[in-house]
Amino acid sequence: MSTVKLMGMGLSEDSWPNSKNFICNSGPKLHCLSSDKEENDYVAGDFCPLYSSLTHLTIPSTRRPQRLMRLRAANDSQNGAPETSHTKGRFGEIVRVTKETNVQVKISLDGSGISDCNTGIPFLDHMLDQIASHGLFDMQVKACGDIHIDDHHTNEDVALALGSSLLQALGDRKGIYRFGDFSAPLDEALVHVALDLSGRPYLGYDLCIPTQRVGRYDTQLVEHFFQSLVNTSGMTLHIRQLAGKNSHHIIEATFKAFARALRQATEYDTRRSGRIPSSKGVLSRA
Repeated sequence: MSTVKLMGMGLSEDSWPNSKNFICNSGPKLHCLSSDKEENDYVAGDFCPLYSSLTHLTIPSTRRPQRLMRLRAANDSQNGAPETSHTKGRFGEIVRVTKETNVQVKISLDGSGISDCNTGIPFLDHMLDQIASHGLFDMQVKACGDIHIDDHHTNEDVALALGSSLLQALGDRKGIYRFGDFSAPLDEALVHVALDLSGRPYLGYDLCIPTQRVGRYDTQLVEHFFQSLVNTSGMTLHIRQLAGKNSHHIIEATFKAFARALRQATEYDTRRSGRIPSSKGVLSRA
């Protein structure tokens, strides 16, 4: 029997798209990856961000719709979000160009941890990979900067662009948890991060990194990275080192804890039913 494969679920032929479970629109055509006599396999994620959490559609060639804007299974929701217009996709894309750097950042808050980062600073790329992997964000970061001088400008502008893309992706912040905290161990190191997507930028930073460099990366740039990210994202962020002697472990535990705390804060609270998580009724940088 022909089936629709959606998020690992098999739906019988009785569940083929109808007026209750799909919206036919003038959106982008699905792309055919392979075909045989009976069916074609399609992957839509590369062509429309609405499909970022959708894996496969297996649609018989005799019955497939020409265009889909949305296909959903019963009781399925994105990241715990109620089915409202603002849950169709949370994406941010920022291009920052100065005389010192050229930075492009793309982020999906409802991703699966896919990372494609190339800043010209290998250790920073490794830390950005931690944010994507442990936050389950899909991230693409491309940067070209004056690293022949040092890594300062590129490190700063990547963080500024990442913060701006987060701000863009969060939108009005309706329905999110807003707060997040996590303690991440890495061997002897233990770092705690707590954050609030309040719209008020503040960094509390208490790391004691024993060496000046990890590889070629200046460890002073860790604080500067988070300060820059806080400034443009409008988050309150506290970082506390509870234990640790190895510089690499301390820094990596920090980025992992930040990723998990940010994941908590950006996920949807189903009990809030799409309301802004503030007694004032608004979360903004104003």
